[in-house]
Amino acid sequence: MRGPISPTALLRSTLYALRGGFLLRPLAIALTLGTCGALLSELEERFPAIRRLVPRLLFPSQADPQVAQAILTSIATSMMTVVSIVFAILLMTLTLASTQFSPRILVSFVRDRVTQWTLGVFLGTFSYCIAALPAARALPQPFAPVVTVAGAMALAPICVGWLVYFIHHISNAISVNNIVDRIRRETEFVIDELMPDARRSMQPLEAAGKFPGELEIVLRSRQSGYIRYVDIERLRRAAKTFGVCLRLERRVGHFVPEGVAIMRLSRGDRITEERAVQLLSAIDIGPTRTMQQDVEFGIVQIVDIALRAMSPAINDPTTAISCVDQLGCILIRWISRVPPRSYYFDPPHVLRVAAPWIDFNGLLDLAFEQIRHYAAADAAVSLRLMRVFGDIATTVSDPALHKILAERGRRVLAGCEGKIEDGDLQRLRRRLSLLEAGVAEEDAVAGP
Repeated sequence: MRGPISPTALLRSTLYALRGGFLLRPLAIALTLGTCGALLSELEERFPAIRRLVPRLLFPSQADPQVAQAILTSIATSMMTVVSIVFAILLMTLTLASTQFSPRILVSFVRDRVTQWTLGVFLGTFSYCIAALPAARALPQPFAPVVTVAGAMALAPICVGWLVYFIHHISNAISVNNIVDRIRRETEFVIDELMPDARRSMQPLEAAGKFPGELEIVLRSRQSGYIRYVDIERLRRAAKTFGVCLRLERRVGHFVPEGVAIMRLSRGDRITEERAVQLLSAIDIGPTRTMQQDVEFGIVQIVDIALRAMSPAINDPTTAISCVDQLGCILIRWISRVPPRSYYFDPPHVLRVAAPWIDFNGLLDLAFEQIRHYAAADAAVSLRLMRVFGDIATTVSDPALHKILAERGRRVLAGCEGKIEDGDLQRLRRRLSLLEAGVAEEDAVAGP
């Protein structure tokens, strides 16, 4: 059973869901155009002089309401037919993307603004015509909303052009390079929101905090699902108000079964049932992962595409290489920012909240370890992995990070020994030596 959720988390999750679906934007466009149709026909009836704006050449039968009814009815009917075609194209695209690449990438298709605008424009034109249709009447006085009908006639060719653009957009959207690039951009946007501050040279690590007392009380999750959003500020304020300290046991993106510990607290004598509910309400848990605070989810989607491309049934190393390139961009963006805070003090000398976040090592594991394992016999993908490690290394000056990346390169080389040709092994060793030396590869014809 879904528990209560804080207003901030609820608002953020609701806006994320509505913005990322086929409801909010298409509905807003449809309501706007429908309102325009009703208001314009009413305005035209009150001020007949505005009918002079429409040339008689465009609408010669300005006193015949049957002509206006026929035009509005024809446009409304054709719009619903086109909406059916658009939905058919969408279902075909979603099915293809789900089966060919990964079912987890559907969220990026649903959030596509061009698709949302397409549905909105067609539904809006239909709403416009339906809202204007009652104004075209023969009794008690014949009236034809000429300006309103002219507006519908202008919307019709716009819809035709938009349909052509939509088909062009969908044909590009199902390209794997565009899919991976879109996921990468969405993931970088999450990083920018979660980690807004740029990393300085030799950025010091966040000092580990220590709780003033033991965390002897366990709060258990009251529903099963993925942690999608954590309202840290609400937790901090609540912990200070209740006079307790707390540590989250799971991070954003983790699955939490009902009844499993989700946080530990001090001073259990101060935690009533009502206060426990308030603390749990700061965490949004749902059946699917989202891109609100979950950087890992974006990486997982790209890794899924890469692994499926390297499977024996598909055997498409070029797609895997493209995925590795985009994963490298995400890691470079991450390493260029100050990591999110894990310790929150209030007042400054009292640790109130400890929240876990994935570190750089964890991101490297998530992004590259499975690909490295399955690419051990694929020289092209392994070479690109080594190059990406070198690209990441050239963007940082921390020797510790260079050491971590060099170790990753040695793992790639060790996994490939005995599985690829000697010439490819030599190229791998050369790239590893450049990685260990912290030098960027300059050979423009070095291959993958």
